[in-house]
Amino acid sequence: MIHLFIFLLEKIFNFECYLQYMTTMPEKFILKIGSKGEIFPPKEIRKKLGLIPNQPILVTVHQDKLIIHKLHTIENILETPPKVKISYHAWKQFKKEMK
Repeated sequence: MIHLFIFLLEKIFNFECYLQYMTTMPEKFILKIGSKGEIFPPKEIRKKLGLIPNQPILVTVHQDKLIIHKLHTIENILETPPKVKISYHAWKQFKKEMK
C-alpha cells in the first residue's frame, strides 16, 4: 500500500512540475557544441540575459539536463534599484519592533 502511495505522490509531483514548466513556457533553442566542448548561445540569448564575454556563469547538471544560470556581479546588484524604499527612521523603528 505504501508503495502505491509513493508512486502516486511521485506522479502528482512530476505532473505539478510539468504544469509549472508548461505555464512558464520557456524559450527553447538548439545550440551547437564546438570542437573543444564549448557551448555557443545565440546572440538573442546573450542579449536577453545580458551575457558578456568572460562573464562567469553557473552550470548545473540535473539528470539529463544542463541548466545555465547567469551570475550577477556585485556591481550589477548594487546598480539595481531597491524594490522597497524605507526611510532611516522607519528602519530604526522596524529594528526596534523586531527586538
